[in-house]
Amino acid sequence: MPKVAFYTLGCKVNQYESAAMAELFEKKGYEIVSFDKQADVYVINTCDVTNESGRKSRQIIRKAIRKNPSAKVAVVGCYAQLEPAEVLSLPGVSVVVGTKDRHQIVELVQEAKNNDGPVVAVGDIMKQRTFEEIAFKGHRQKTRAFLKIQEGCNMFCSYCIIPYARGPIRSRAIDSILTEAESLSKDGFKEIVLTGIHLGLYGYDFKDGKNHLLDVILKISQIEGIERIRLSSIEALELSDELLNGLLKTRSFCHHFHIPLQSGCDTVLRRMNRRYTTDDFRKRIHYIRNIMPNVSITTDIIVGFPGETDEEFSQTQKFIHEMDFSKLHVFPFSPKRGTLAADMPNQIKKSVKTDRTHKLISISQKLEHNFREKFTNTTKKVLFEDKKHDNIYEGLTENYIKVAVKSEGDLHNKIIPVTLSKNMDNHIFGEIKK
Repeated sequence: MPKVAFYTLGCKVNQYESAAMAELFEKKGYEIVSFDKQADVYVINTCDVTNESGRKSRQIIRKAIRKNPSAKVAVVGCYAQLEPAEVLSLPGVSVVVGTKDRHQIVELVQEAKNNDGPVVAVGDIMKQRTFEEIAFKGHRQKTRAFLKIQEGCNMFCSYCIIPYARGPIRSRAIDSILTEAESLSKDGFKEIVLTGIHLGLYGYDFKDGKNHLLDVILKISQIEGIERIRLSSIEALELSDELLNGLLKTRSFCHHFHIPLQSGCDTVLRRMNRRYTTDDFRKRIHYIRNIMPNVSITTDIIVGFPGETDEEFSQTQKFIHEMDFSKLHVFPFSPKRGTLAADMPNQIKKSVKTDRTHKLISISQKLEHNFREKFTNTTKKVLFEDKKHDNIYEGLTENYIKVAVKSEGDLHNKIIPVTLSKNMDNHIFGEIKK
């Protein structure tokens, strides 16, 4: 039986797509092995969001080639889409596939086996207008399954290469989404995380104007066995009153939103081409909290964007405190060749970016602790993942609080009421409610 190994860089969407491609190889009789094992085929699903991620992609490609020089090495994803010539310059690469035609990955590898030279399948992604179906099992992570429903982005933020790597927005047909969700339910998954490149624009490319994000959530919520539906990431201005009030009435929707802010300073937001102001963002957050008092709101922040002054960074810190997020994901700005921001004047020194990153991480730790503290001595339902050590199980509440309990019984993939009692460094310890 031939063997195939995968290495995935980057986001949850990439992880989903790798799982789908692995399913295609399995159907053709391949055994999936870990990347550190000898394999006949290596598939590297690349990222190219920053210059550093491109460097990391090249490093992994070379590692696969060294591991088995006679293996077929297939490079797919964003780096392959944006820099196919650069990928081909690496001796030993057999297949180059961008961010489309991944449903043909097995056939392309077979073609490479029959050819003397490499096989290249990188088309003009900007002309792509339909969602590419790859496979139906989804990316399964412990007790949660990620379900991709959307592809592409039309926003063109000044620091982001993704619209050029992924192309325009394309939405998945709702019948296809429901087929996969039903399959996940039959396999025992209780929580589904909807994901995409620009999730909030799901359905905007449908000519009939039907089926938007709320429709998808409502229909998945009717599938027996699915007890939780979560969103991966969504922009503030796409959380309309209609969507939010619809979600409020959906029993299985988790009251947790990851809403990228990127900066809490209006002048920086304008340079980023983020298309909203801090006041726009503030109003959306206030509305959400007004109708969902226990909601968890996490966010992304970029520090050290070109020209970011001490005063602008100070404004971001103040806005973060005002919004009282439950967690921050902090990223030092990394220039990406081909974006407007990479050529902007007043690039910030690495030492300054590092210092600002550490300051926001410290703030995040306090925010996380404060959010958990609000729920001490309350009872929340927890979906448990697996046993860590000494009969300690960890899981998540619907509003994304990590909870640990001690149990002699097996709690894996069970949703159980827990009384949250002790706020620790990165979780709350609790007791199963009798």
